[in-house]
Amino acid sequence: IWPLHEQALARGARPHWLGRIGVDDVEAGAARFVDRGAARLGPAVRGGAAGEFVVLRDPGGALVAVGSREAAGAGVGVAWHVLNTTDAGGAMEAYRALFGWAPTERVDLGQVGAFQQFAWQEGGRSVGAIGDLAGRPGVHPHWTFFFEVASLDAAMAAARAAGGLVLDPVALPGGERACVCDDPQGAAFGLLERAPHAVRLLPGVDGSWLNRLADELEDEAVVDRMTRPARRR
Repeated sequence: IWPLHEQALARGARPHWLGRIGVDDVEAGAARFVDRGAARLGPAVRGGAAGEFVVLRDPGGALVAVGSREAAGAGVGVAWHVLNTTDAGGAMEAYRALFGWAPTERVDLGQVGAFQQFAWQEGGRSVGAIGDLAGRPGVHPHWTFFFEVASLDAAMAAARAAGGLVLDPVALPGGERACVCDDPQGAAFGLLERAPHAVRLLPGVDGSWLNRLADELEDEAVVDRMTRPARRR
């Protein structure tokens, strides 16, 4: 969890989750992103477990960062990554050219819109989706990161009890259920309940080897929580 910079607060920045994409050379990765139409928002940030990273607005206007690959394991595990943007096709092509992401299935969620799912690499499993904002006026381009929960209903109740805002859940084609929330400070995030038939570990079984295996098989994006500075006592 990082405090929002005073300059960001002065510009009206709200608390948010910031996704970081691991690259071998942060400055070179940021420069390539700018060449594709992104806007760099400041100098590189260095220090702590997050390593080095640069914050940008991608070509569609969504906040994202590129960071040192070796620090990727320091972030929060995310079950599903959703980019809402004004040009879904252009965004998919940009992220594919820059980072090797690959389109997978295309899913139509009715009133919510159609989403192009993607994998971190060719032949990989889907890890997120890109949706077009054309039919959703008033919604700005942004990334939403979904965290897996055992019970969506229980997690929604907990979020409300903590002072958060919870939108109505959506049933997904694979049997999953998801919803978008704002925490008490206004940072948006998602909750995801897997389908009942999804593989789960038995109680008491150490699943850390699954995370290590995923790290070996593919690169993973991570997110940091950007929040208001803590009040001084």
